[in-house]
Amino acid sequence: MRQERLSLVLSVGLLAGLAVVPLVTAANTVLNFLVFAMILALAAHGWNLLAGYAGQFSFGHAAFFGVGAYGGALLQMRAGINPWVAFLGGIMLAGIVGAVIGALSFRADLRGSYFSLVTLAFAEVLRILVNATPATGGAAGLLIPLDVRFANFQFASRAAFYWIALALVALVTLLMLVIENTRFGAYLTAIRENEDAARALGVDVFAEKIKAMTLSAAITGAAGGLYAQYFLYLDANIGFGPWISIEALVAPIIGGLGTAAGPLVGALALQMLGEMSKTVAGRIPGIDLVLFGLLLVLVIAFMRRGVVGQLQRLAMARGGA
Repeated sequence: MRQERLSLVLSVGLLAGLAVVPLVTAANTVLNFLVFAMILALAAHGWNLLAGYAGQFSFGHAAFFGVGAYGGALLQMRAGINPWVAFLGGIMLAGIVGAVIGALSFRADLRGSYFSLVTLAFAEVLRILVNATPATGGAAGLLIPLDVRFANFQFASRAAFYWIALALVALVTLLMLVIENTRFGAYLTAIRENEDAARALGVDVFAEKIKAMTLSAAITGAAGGLYAQYFLYLDANIGFGPWISIEALVAPIIGGLGTAAGPLVGALALQMLGEMSKTVAGRIPGIDLVLFGLLLVLVIAFMRRGVVGQLQRLAMARGGA
C-alpha cells in the first residue's frame, strides 16, 4: 500500500504541477515540448500496460500509434466525420487492430522474443502498406486542412491543446491506478510473474492478454490521434516509424516499469534528454537515440525498477527504519 500511495502522490503532484505551466509561461517552445511529452506519455502508458503489468513485451507499438493517427485523419478527411468523433474512431480502430494482432499471436502461444518480433513485423507491414496506398497519401503523406475552430479539434492557443492532452494523460494514469487494485490487475500481475502458474490457478490467460492488448493499443492510438491533430501532417515513417516504438518502450522503463507514474516521469525525462542532446551536440542525426540507449543501459544496470521504483524502494526503506 505504501508503494501505491507513493505512485498516487507522485502522479497527482506531477499532473498538478504540469497543469499550471501555461499560466506561468506562454512560450511556444515550452508548450510544444510539453504537448509532445504528453503524446509520448500516452504511448508509454499503452506500452506499459501490456509489458509492465502483463509482461508481454512489444517492439511494434508504432502499429497502434499509426492506426490511431491515420484512422482519425482519414475519417475526417475522406468520410467527412467531425474531427472529435474521428479521433475517437481512430482510438477504436487501434483497439480493434490490437485485438486482432493479440488474437493471432496469443492463439499461437507466442511469448517473449517471438511475440516481440511479431509485433515489430506487423508495424513494419502496416508502414509499407500505408506508404504504398494512394488513399493514405502514399509517400507524400496526409496534410490535414488547417481550420482553427473548436469543432475541428484545432485551437489558436497551444495551451488549450496542451490541457486536453494533459487531461487524457491524467485519465489514463487514473485508469492505471484503478487497474492496480482490480481483479484484472491481479490477473495481469499473475500472468507477468508466471503464465503457466496463473493458468493452473484458473486465470483465463488468453482472454486477459487480449483485454490488455486491446486497451494498450487503444491508449497508444489516442497518442497517435493527438499527434495528427496537433501537427496536422502524417506520413508512413511518422505514423508507423520505429521511433515511437522505441520511445514508448524506453520511457516507462526509465520512469518505472509497471507503475502508474512511470510513463509520465519517463516521457518527461526522455524529452528533456532529447532537448539537451540537441543543445549540446547539435542536429546530429540519431544522437538522441544513442543517448536514449545509453540511459537505458545505465537504468537497467543501476536502477532496474526505474525512477519511480527507486523512490518506492527508498520510501519502504525509510518506513522500515
